[in-house]
Amino acid sequence: MSWEPSARELERRAVRRSLHRRGLLIAGAITTVVAIGLYLLITTSAGWPSFKEAFLNGYHARKSFHAVLKGFWINVKMFLIAEPLILVVGISVAIIRNTVTPWLTPVRILAVIYTDVFRGLPTLLVVSITCLGLPALNLTGVPTDLVVLGIFGLVLCYGAYVAEVVRAGIDSIHPSQIASADALGLSRAQATRYVVLPQALRRVAPPLLNDFVSLQKDTCLVAGVGVFETLLAATDYGNYHFNFTPFVVSGALFLMLTIPLARLTDYFGKRALLRERGR
Repeated sequence: MSWEPSARELERRAVRRSLHRRGLLIAGAITTVVAIGLYLLITTSAGWPSFKEAFLNGYHARKSFHAVLKGFWINVKMFLIAEPLILVVGISVAIIRNTVTPWLTPVRILAVIYTDVFRGLPTLLVVSITCLGLPALNLTGVPTDLVVLGIFGLVLCYGAYVAEVVRAGIDSIHPSQIASADALGLSRAQATRYVVLPQALRRVAPPLLNDFVSLQKDTCLVAGVGVFETLLAATDYGNYHFNFTPFVVSGALFLMLTIPLARLTDYFGKRALLRERGR
């Protein structure tokens, strides 16, 4: 026999659906009123015509779109290359900082110095030093391409941030998990690889995705050293034509990437919360 909800349960479900619909209607109405109010406030201001001409000019949006999109592709490539490298650096540093063997004490000290230094330095400063300072050393085998050096600078900074996020995830795993792995005969390295790290990465997935959203935006920092990415392309067009619409076009391209990533972050965060609550 299949289970069927009782009449009382059906009544509760009907009430919940009714409350949900009412909440959606109220939220939609309030949002519409606020949006209309903001639109009227902006479009009726004294400086709206000049602002529209300078930032929302359709002609300049079309004329600059190709150059801005070409530069944006450089940002995307930098992000796609830097992201896996940052994960490798961050996880490696986090694991090293959580080792207990005295033989790795010098390596742990270096890991602590690395995280402290590169979390404390501004990302723009690190990118500038790597892009301008490293080529000045004339070291054999060091690339001189500014895009490659810019990726290196971003990996250094974000690797330190990600290392602390992953380390927090590792520290959040209950010691009983390691004790159970020891009881099964796993070594400390095997326990970290097969027991601790998978659980830690699941727990810190939302903050990691948040860091990668920030990374996507910070690829624009390489514009400060002359890489012709989307921000520098928009700046070049704006300086030549005395119009700032390309900046809006560049911002719209970034939003097309960052908003889906933000919603993905929310999804993983909500799913992790439901799992913890046993739902």
